[in-house]
Amino acid sequence: MRDFFFGFFYPIRSLGFFFKQPKIILYSIVPIILNLVIYGTIFFFTYRWLYGISEDITGAGTGDPNVIQVMFHALLSVIFFIVLLFICYLLFITLGGLVNAPFEDRISRAVEKIITNTNYETNLGFWKENFLSIKAEFFKQLFNICIIVPIFFLNFVPAVGTVLSSILGITFSFFFNALDYLDYPMTRRFYKLRQKLSVVNSGGLLSYGFGAMAFLMMFLPIINVFFKPVLVVAGTSLFYEKKYFDQIKNFHK
Repeated sequence: MRDFFFGFFYPIRSLGFFFKQPKIILYSIVPIILNLVIYGTIFFFTYRWLYGISEDITGAGTGDPNVIQVMFHALLSVIFFIVLLFICYLLFITLGGLVNAPFEDRISRAVEKIITNTNYETNLGFWKENFLSIKAEFFKQLFNICIIVPIFFLNFVPAVGTVLSSILGITFSFFFNALDYLDYPMTRRFYKLRQKLSVVNSGGLLSYGFGAMAFLMMFLPIINVFFKPVLVVAGTSLFYEKKYFDQIKNFHK
């Protein structure tokens, strides 16, 4: 479990590194603004939709609701708020990941240069490089959807479905969040998704610990927007500190 807790607290440790680098803070401004717009929009419209459903079910939206209707509406509002957080989380990591892929790659590049004292160049040009970055993000998010949707439908299996869905969903979310933020150095070197999955999985509990904290940070409203650049920094830094790169070299052997 030592590796798990090392990975779990690594994003917190990375805050010191983040705030000591003015260039990285500067690079983070645009993605933070975009993420605020994306998350705020998702939250607003999803909240209105779920709140409207709650009023329709309970009748609390009528002119003179009784006490039972108001209490039932309050209970449903709590349940729907939790559902709201899950919906916002899934949409945010998907849309936010796609829109901000080039900006977050720039943050990761800056971290890599500081840590390794080298500047990896693809020599592809600005537009092609950004296109490939977004393309890689698209396939990564598609992988997430292809796994998380079947896990969700396990809820409809009688008896054990909900428990099984919760366990698998949380475990996979930890893994995917680790992949999401350890991914940048691998994307720059054009590694396929299968290779990325193998590299992240090779980290074992270290990867799952890091992914657990990343999941918590991405799940909490507002906090997620500001911590996303920190997680990019943490993921890139952890990638080199714990020599995930050695696993990439094995693909060439």
